[in-house]
Amino acid sequence: MQYEVEVNGQIRRVSIRRADARFVVGVDDVEWIVDAVRVDGHTLSMLVGTTSYDVSVAPDPGSGRMMVSIGPVMLSASVNGRRRFGRREDADAGADGPQQLKAPMPGKVVRVLVKPGEQVRARQPLVVIEAMKMENELRAVGDGVVAEINVAEGQSVDAGALVAVVRPVTATPAPES
Repeated sequence: MQYEVEVNGQIRRVSIRRADARFVVGVDDVEWIVDAVRVDGHTLSMLVGTTSYDVSVAPDPGSGRMMVSIGPVMLSASVNGRRRFGRREDADAGADGPQQLKAPMPGKVVRVLVKPGEQVRARQPLVVIEAMKMENELRAVGDGVVAEINVAEGQSVDAGALVAVVRPVTATPAPES
């Protein structure tokens, strides 16, 4: 998965992919192999190379951002789930076929905002998934009609799980006279 993450006012391109039991994490043009274990609801123990870090992530109710502490260093961050870079399916979705919205990471569905058969506009939020105490809105890439909603509020989802399908709006020809 690839995201734009704002950290202390600076936009970073972040990519995460699984590699066996570890993760390959890229920030801008630098990649690291990361071994991560959840310590509690807000904390991960991460091994990056030979260095160990305790990383805590907690929502800041005042700003709506996330406060991230890496050892003694405190950062303010937000993930812009609407601005993903390098996603071919985003560029192609809605142009010729259905948009398949998939969970970007494991999490819990906190809100389903649409129903099958409902018309949606480009960038309209459809489903909200909470992962690592952050809410991620899955949005329609283009205008269309919701064909499927495959989740319910409160349901847990795996990364890559098909959450919803939006079919493009097809223009109906005008009747001939």
